[in-house]
Amino acid sequence: MGPVTGAHPPEQPALAGLEVPAVRRRRAAAPSGPAATAPVARVCVDLAPPHLDRPFEYLVPADLDTSARPGVRVKVRFAGQDVDGWLLERVDRAEHDGRLLPLRRVVSDEAVVAPQVLALARAVADRWAGTLADVLRLAVPPRHARVESERHPAAGTDAAPTPETSPVDVGRDAPPAPAWDAYRGGPAFLRHVRSGGAPRAVWTALPGAPDGAWPAALAQAVAACVAGNRGALVVVPDGRDVDRVCRALAALGLRDAADGGTVARLVADAGAAARYRAFLATLHGRARVVVGTRASAFAPVADLGLAVCWDDGDLQHAEPRAPYPHVRDVLALRSELEGAALLVGGHARTVEAQQLVATGWAHEVVADRATVRARTPRVTALTSLELAREGPAAAARLPAPAWRALRDALADGPVLVQVPRAGYVPVVACVRCRTPARCGACHGPLGLTRGDGPPSCGWCGRLATDRRCDECGATGLRSVRVGSERTAEELGRAFPGVTVRVSGARAAGGVLADVPDRPALVVATPGAEPHAPSGYVAAVLLDAAVASAGERLGAEVDALRRWLAAASLVRPAGDGGRVLLVGDGAVRPTQALVRWDPAWLASRELDERAELLLPPTVRVAAVTGARDAVAALVARVDTPGVQVLGPVPLPSDDQRGRALDPEVRTLLRVPPGDGAALARAVAASAAIRSARREGGAVRVQLDPVDLL
Repeated sequence: MGPVTGAHPPEQPALAGLEVPAVRRRRAAAPSGPAATAPVARVCVDLAPPHLDRPFEYLVPADLDTSARPGVRVKVRFAGQDVDGWLLERVDRAEHDGRLLPLRRVVSDEAVVAPQVLALARAVADRWAGTLADVLRLAVPPRHARVESERHPAAGTDAAPTPETSPVDVGRDAPPAPAWDAYRGGPAFLRHVRSGGAPRAVWTALPGAPDGAWPAALAQAVAACVAGNRGALVVVPDGRDVDRVCRALAALGLRDAADGGTVARLVADAGAAARYRAFLATLHGRARVVVGTRASAFAPVADLGLAVCWDDGDLQHAEPRAPYPHVRDVLALRSELEGAALLVGGHARTVEAQQLVATGWAHEVVADRATVRARTPRVTALTSLELAREGPAAAARLPAPAWRALRDALADGPVLVQVPRAGYVPVVACVRCRTPARCGACHGPLGLTRGDGPPSCGWCGRLATDRRCDECGATGLRSVRVGSERTAEELGRAFPGVTVRVSGARAAGGVLADVPDRPALVVATPGAEPHAPSGYVAAVLLDAAVASAGERLGAEVDALRRWLAAASLVRPAGDGGRVLLVGDGAVRPTQALVRWDPAWLASRELDERAELLLPPTVRVAAVTGARDAVAALVARVDTPGVQVLGPVPLPSDDQRGRALDPEVRTLLRVPPGDGAALARAVAASAAIRSARREGGAVRVQLDPVDLL
């Protein structure tokens, strides 16, 4: 039905005999004329279609002249409806020849899109074949009106907010940085940062006591940057790491902005109000240092001098929303655009970070072998060859040498046990033929959530109370994968009277941040290991074969990263610290762990990828979706030297066991120097697809994390 026309809208007829009340008509306000200066606003409209990825021009009314500043949120009319947008700039003349629609209103006086953030967002959109609106949604947190009114009681008026500054908490003389003396090139890197330079480094961190651990080292680097009167940005994987870095900064006199200091925490888990409050503190210059998680890579830090990405191999750094950028690469782009120093650090080293070193784009900051041996625990790999003398007991999940190491270490303090899987028994199989057990209703995997209950489906949650094996008819089950909850139960029986704590996202107590320096067994999944103030006496890394198995790209490097993250929490060998790797893990990560040499494994992996033409030695665009839609998009990509691989069907099943129409994926591969051309060509093809409204769903990812 089309819109109703006429002088008045239709009204509900009144009942006979009732007086009809008079309706007061609101007189429409007379439109004001255009602004006297720069009357044309270029606006990024918050719309998803790729073919709309360009600024649209609107007229600035005279009554919005003061508040319509570059960077503010606005409401505009687009395709017959009011939509959100960001005002990018104001100009004197329009490129459009026709009549311009006026801005509907300015949502807030806060100029939330800083110029440096706008330039970064455009660069990110171009690199990953995305749209500016998609990136700005990642960069700018949602508005919180109450938080704005805390600082500006007259928010909503024409008065523009006045930028605020505060003195730096530390003086011109930077505090000493003893944590960096152990590294070759560490003191030189800090001197360069403090003097206003822009060095780029890949840092392999050592374990150590609190004054020498990685949070203290990062705090000292930030203090050197602030002493040079520039801002700093530190991006870490999760909120626990944010707290540790902020505590280290507070120890150097860099206090939280909530307490009148200059450090802002940008963490989504803190809540919308706290996140927006920290964002505004950074935007107005009150916070010169930002510590946060993934989205804080776009924080509007003024005069950025140092950008840090800690543990760049953690999957939390990979953005799951379009255009799927990675924090490490975003900060690398930002360091180039703003002339800031870049520090990519971790206990392990990713292949992407090794690529930065191999190409000379960054320099490595590492310790010599003598220092590594002095600071790290003793590592022993309990493989089947090492355990051959144990006889049949070598097949035990916790062999006798590991049990004895746990018993001896518990006399001196806490012991860490890392388990690669959460839950109780997440995967079970037939006790006779060892066929994986599947649900009879949806064919999902069966597992145990507790020891005294029937197996349940991991997809639909149904209980398999009367299950029989489809292959041999047996009713018994055996465990295939043992989770952290079952491991904690087994250890509790093996060590009666010892406190057992479980740390993990699915554990009853959640992820533990710290544990006391008292004898206890701490069972944790990778990434959820709590910290002990004086370090763990020992760590046992179970199921090495499971942790290092997998066909995905970088499985071995990621396994080493998880092992080193746990091993770095253990006391040095000189203080009795021990690490036991149990199981026949992959050979190369096992050797790298025993020698504590992550750079060797990353270098070997990089050389192999160069021979096989795999990322990061090449740029790859993955186009996934319906077969016809993928074919149409790929056919329009005309980039010299592009290699088309596929399409290849991707397996997919619904939860009822019926095979779905499989999606396909096509890979477009080019040399690194042609990566920008590939991104432009893919983005242009996606824009044509959007403008033509071609059917089928398609997802485009450049440099995807899960390539294999």
